Amino acid sequence: MKEISWGDKPVKPFVQGAESGIVQRAGEPYFKIANYEQMPPFLMTLVSGAEHWMFLSSTGGLTCGRRNPDSALFPYYTDDKIHDAGTTTGSKTLVMVNGAQRHYLWEPFSRGPSVYQLERNLYKNLSGNKLVFEEINHDLGLVYTCGWFTGDRYGFVKESMLRNLGEDQREVDVLDGLRNLLPYGVTQEMQESQSTLLDGYKQAERVQDLAAAIYTLSSILTDRAEPCEALRATVAWSTGLDGAQVLLSEDQLDAFRHGAEVTPEALSRGKRGAFFVRSAFTLAPGKNQRWHIAADVNQGPARLPSLLREIRQGVSAEEIANDITAGSHRLVQLVGGADGCQSTSDTLVTARHFSNTLFNIMRGGTFYDGYHFPVDDFLDFVGTWNAPIRDAFARKLDHHDGQHRLESVTAAAAGDADMERLALEYLPLTFSRRHGDPSRPWNRFSIDIRNPDGSRKLHFQGNWRDIFQNWEALSLSYPGFIESFIAKFVNASTADGYNPYRITRNGIDWEVLEEDNSWSNIGYWGDHQINYLLKLLELSGKYHPGKLGTYLEKEIFVYSNVPYRIKDYAELVEDPRDTVIYDYEEEQAIAQRVAALGSDGKLAVDPDGSICRVNLLEKLLLPALVKIGNFVPGGGIWMNTQRPEWNDANNALVG
Repeated sequence: MKEISWGDKPVKPFVQGAESGIVQRAGEPYFKIANYEQMPPFLMTLVSGAEHWMFLSSTGGLTCGRRNPDSALFPYYTDDKIHDAGTTTGSKTLVMVNGAQRHYLWEPFSRGPSVYQLERNLYKNLSGNKLVFEEINHDLGLVYTCGWFTGDRYGFVKESMLRNLGEDQREVDVLDGLRNLLPYGVTQEMQESQSTLLDGYKQAERVQDLAAAIYTLSSILTDRAEPCEALRATVAWSTGLDGAQVLLSEDQLDAFRHGAEVTPEALSRGKRGAFFVRSAFTLAPGKNQRWHIAADVNQGPARLPSLLREIRQGVSAEEIANDITAGSHRLVQLVGGADGCQSTSDTLVTARHFSNTLFNIMRGGTFYDGYHFPVDDFLDFVGTWNAPIRDAFARKLDHHDGQHRLESVTAAAAGDADMERLALEYLPLTFSRRHGDPSRPWNRFSIDIRNPDGSRKLHFQGNWRDIFQNWEALSLSYPGFIESFIAKFVNASTADGYNPYRITRNGIDWEVLEEDNSWSNIGYWGDHQINYLLKLLELSGKYHPGKLGTYLEKEIFVYSNVPYRIKDYAELVEDPRDTVIYDYEEEQAIAQRVAALGSDGKLAVDPDGSICRVNLLEKLLLPALVKIGNFVPGGGIWMNTQRPEWNDANNALVG
């Protein structure tokens, strides 16, 4: 092997041989990956018990924000670009170690060759909401850690620590911060297609006498000749470094690298947002210096002054830690409610069960408060689906305690088919979001857990297949809602024996055909109906023997009306790859019914315009008959009906 030099310094390989596995860190178990830089870049997620989302690359690149990609703190891109963003986005740290004769520049986690003997480790706690990068510089006798955490009060928290491993004190000068911060109000579309124009609208302003800065758009991007002021902001601030200078751009990083003077910045316009703090301090042998940088989005005229006042009064490391801890407790509470907390002799098995449960409830949601729910939310649900019925329910339900159970609303609904149906279909779920991550950009996620006034929002959404497989597991923890899951399942299916694309609290969604969009297709799915429904029916029989029998002849069930129409037999024979027509006229008729009635307008109706009601026996027989009707001798059951654009991989043959 050749000896390579960088200038007159030999390039040194990373330290080898460190062990990976479960380690104790800050009083809790973490999984450690040693020498992670020798692996191909990989994507990680940092979870939260609130509405935070964060995706990180092992290169250091990241994206994060609140609720959805339109409220991003760092740009939301596909995972390949997040890997590449390690040099442009997220954390950046420069350390100057001052010696008697020379000064040593160290840039932790930088890519490329190094003249130092380095060791890098990655730590993630078993709950999945804390992540720490560590770099040990054996030549300088220093270790730097950069941890990412979340808190509902302070947003996204980067915790940094520099520790002296040597026997002599070290004089250090640190420049540390965040790059490519987004002002609030930048949508994903702007990030992807208008990034250069967007930079021209960015502005950052330091808060006087504070290590804090506000990031805004000079105006909302628009081509109209009208004022459009941005009234909400992103804020970043730091604590833990006394007398720190603040920089609002990357313009002076090279000056710091070359030992030149660095001056504080009060204003930055027309360039990517950044927040850096610079401070010099002495590290005694065995001692460390810890500091925090916090950033958050969507800071409005009320919240921002309150936060700045709090920062001015002094936010301690303990207060930040308490905010992080409160978020961790909320996460464990959500997972524990779905039976995700175990204690076994195998720590990895325990952690695996926790993460499986966590990702299950992140998709399908978990229940708000066991079997209790606020009556106002139930009435809101009913009003969204069928406005006239809301008033009838309101008269029957007692508002005094504000809480109800499934049994009480079911009793109040007795005797009215639509009221019984809606009582059965109500699912007070929270924490749900559609499947979506940077590797699947066509699936947009949104973590809707708060109403505009800040109160808790009960909401769920998911693709048909995803959400019912999640609910199957959730029903083991909440068997009292099994029949509600079944009702939601059968009522969302169509009279053709197929199912819509997506299930949400507010009804069903289907794919709309856009003839000029090559990614626009429609598929009429039925390939998951029998097995998913069978599992739910078996669970009902196990937990509530005989209960389903009471619904077999009760006409409180309905059909969803998806505006797809299957071609007649002759047309199917002529072209079996083009079997579905999008019914634009029916789509308009559905929209009119929804506007007049609510989500019940998406249900199939009889010739007189009334909702078509059937019993459970019919709902169970129909998908079975459809599958038998689609039987191909020697081939199996043809499960999907689709447009010709769908390739053969989407055609499921089950033998």
